[in-house]
Formats: sequence, structure tokens, C-alpha cells
Amino acid sequence: MLGRIFKAYDIRGTYPDLLTDAMAWQIGYGASKYLLADAAAAGETTPMMKNIVVGRDMRASSPSLCKNLIQGIRDQGGDVIDIGMCDTSMIYFAINHVDCAGGVMVTASHNPPNYNGFKISKRKAKPVGEATGLAEIRKHAAMVDKTTIVKASGRHEERDLWPAYAAHVRSFLDLPARKKLKVVIDASNGMAGTMIPKIFGKESPLGAAPGIEIIPLHFENTKSQFVHEPNPLVAANMKWTQDAVLAHKADVGFCYDGDADRCMAVDEKGRIVGCDLVTAVLAKHFLSQHPGGAVAYDLRSTKAVEEEIVKAGGRPVRGRVGHVHMKAALAEHGCVFGGELSGHFYFARNFNADSGAIAMGCLLTVLARSGKHLSDLVKPVARYYQSGEINFQVEDKDAVLEELKEDYGPGTQADAAIDELDGVTIDCFKKAGWWANIRKSNTEPLLRLNLEAKSKATLERVLGALAPRLGTRVAH
Repeated sequence: MLGRIFKAYDIRGTYPDLLTDAMAWQIGYGASKYLLADAAAAGETTPMMKNIVVGRDMRASSPSLCKNLIQGIRDQGGDVIDIGMCDTSMIYFAINHVDCAGGVMVTASHNPPNYNGFKISKRKAKPVGEATGLAEIRKHAAMVDKTTIVKASGRHEERDLWPAYAAHVRSFLDLPARKKLKVVIDASNGMAGTMIPKIFGKESPLGAAPGIEIIPLHFENTKSQFVHEPNPLVAANMKWTQDAVLAHKADVGFCYDGDADRCMAVDEKGRIVGCDLVTAVLAKHFLSQHPGGAVAYDLRSTKAVEEEIVKAGGRPVRGRVGHVHMKAALAEHGCVFGGELSGHFYFARNFNADSGAIAMGCLLTVLARSGKHLSDLVKPVARYYQSGEINFQVEDKDAVLEELKEDYGPGTQADAAIDELDGVTIDCFKKAGWWANIRKSNTEPLLRLNLEAKSKATLERVLGALAPRLGTRVAH
């Protein structure tokens, strides 16, 4: 059963049929065994390296799963620093703030209320994925027998880190004096409903952030009821933010996902702003502070992101999709910033980790200091035509990808550049004005297409040629 809930980057399943409280104990035991051993192997032997930070989201099943997870950690010998209900990004901060062996967040991110799971990080908030520790945790969890082990009784401490966390996040917010911004925030009945007031609102230990008028939507998060699915990537879930921006004549709007580690922006005209466009805008902001720095971006992003980074004097770093790969790219290349189409934004000064709150703070800073509307900032970047991500159902994914390489690669009529950094990228941009990336789903018989062209006619022509080769198009 455990194998069904372990994914490429986290642990997730419906509760209580696929994911149970007993499994939470096993996962706690396995995570503790792996994280403590990982710290010891790195030569980290301080008493703090027995500590594992634990937090949870607002789901009805989270308290019970968290309780059993903590018990599993303690029974294996790990000490627990319990920071309570928080956004996932607070776990990344806490691991570094207390300098411990790692952390576990009880959450199912953007999934519906009947789902739950665990996101695990090791020292310095480095991500734990299938190839970076999750497979070992699964093995440890599957092999342990609660009835026969000698329990080690690790320590359990509750700690309030909100004052330190609020100060850290607010350090990215730098609004000019007397500048006022009206900001709509849709918390999606998720953890942003707790995080935003404690960092930017009156509940913050620092007091309400000056210069920001927050118009809250769906901040209630104690009843496990969702007005809409907590997934801002689905356009239908952005309607409330868009409507509120127009109704209140706000400067900008943000919609957060369930665990509040990512957000999507809406401009003053009520239009959704692609996260690759936000990446380009924020890249210029960070490169003005770090001339010549590197910026990582999701390889599905518009070509304009790379072009804008170069124009600003930076070094573009094209990265694989997923937080495990993006965080690794930031570390390897010393990037100052990075962004993904999914709404995850990464910051060197945030331990290379992602944060929805910091992304919002940075974009508000850019808006206030530029004196421009968000639509004006993104208009020069939105110069090409994009298909968006389109899914196709097909059984033999590998065969389709091989055929694409053979038919579009060097020496063919298309004579495109081909790379396989993540899936297959066909690049005819300079020669024919288009490029495409086709990636396999990790868990489903799906291929995911992202296509971009210099003209709408080219986009439609190439999409018409590619789509029949990829399988049956799946409605979102």
C-alpha cells in the first residue's frame, strides 16, 4: 500500500483509504531514520541534528496524521520541533533558522480536501525526491513493525517561529514611503488565510505592512470547506480574484494554493498573468541588485524570459520542471532567483527555496517602485504566442517521443535542434519561428505539450501538425 502514495517529489493520497494514520507513523519513522543518517553522513553531529521540524496545513485529517507522524519520528529517536499550522515555505525557513536535520510538512498542496500527504526536506531545506531520499524513506517505512521495535522516545517541543519568519519574509518587501497599493488576496481557504495576516496583516509581530491595503477573499480555513479548488493553475479558480480586482479597482491580485507556497497574479485589468512573465519581471529586479547574476527558469517558459535575462545582463539557466530540479539548478549555478510556470518562485536569499509570500512581496516592491501598472510591466515580455500546457492521452509515450526526434531532428526537413533536458524539446525558433516541449507525465499515460510561436498563424499551423501525433487531447 505504501508504494501507491509515494510520488516523484512527495507522498500523497486520499485519506483514510490510501493514506492512513498507521502509515503516517511508518513514514515518520522512516523519515527520521533517513534524515538523521543523512546529517550524520555529512559530518553534522551537533545535538540540533537530531531535530526535525514538523508543520501541517488546515485539512481536517492533518492533526491526526501529524500526531502519528510525530510519534513515528520520536519512536525512531528523532526530536521534533512542532511549529503547528503553517505554509509549506515556513518549513524551509524553520529548517535553516534552527539549523536541524530536516523537516516534514503535512499537506496535499492544491489537491481536494479528501487528500493529504507529506513534503519532506533535509538539511538546509534541500528537497527530498524519489532519487534524493524518498525511495530510502519508503524502504525504511515499509520494513518497520511498530509492535516489535524498541521505541526511542525522542523529544517533542512546540515552538512559535512566526516572529522570525515574518521578519525574514518582510525583508523582501521594500515599498517607497507614502506609496499605497490595494491588493486582493484569495487564500483559497488554505494556509494563506493564516500566513498572510501573520506576516503582512495586523496579526504580524511587526504590525501591518505599511502601504498595503489587503482585500481578503476566502481566508477562513478551519472548517475544511473550499469555495473553490485550492489550485490557481486552473483558470476557473482565478475568477474570484479577477472579479474582486475589478470591483475594488485594486492594483493587483494574488491567488494562493492550499499550502500557500505558490501563487498566481492578476493585473489591474483583471487578467491572469502567466508565471513566466512574472519570472521575467522579477528577474530584472534581482539582476539590478546582483549585476551579472544567474537566473533559473522552467524550460516551458516563453523564449522572452531568456531574452530578458540576457538583456538585463544576467546568465539564463534553463531548468527541468519540478521544485527538486529547480532548487538544484539554483544551487549548482549560484542563481539569485528562479521561476516556474506552476507559480513556484525561488530565491537565493531564501535558501534557494520557493515562497509564495516572498514572490508577492517582491512583485509589490517592483510595482510600487516602478510606478507602473502590472499590465505595463508584462506587456513587453508577452511578445510571442503560447499554447499553454495541453495534455494528450497515449499509451506508448516513449515511442511517440522517439518518432518526434526522428521526424523533426537535424537532417530532416524541419532540421530542428533537439534536446532532452526534460522530455523532448524541438527548437525551430530561429529558422521557422516556433519551438515545442513534449514531456511525459510521471504518473499517467499522458504527454504534455507546450508550444510557442512568433505568430498566431504559425502556432495554429504547428499545433495542427503536432496534435494528431501525440494522442487524444484531454480536456483540463
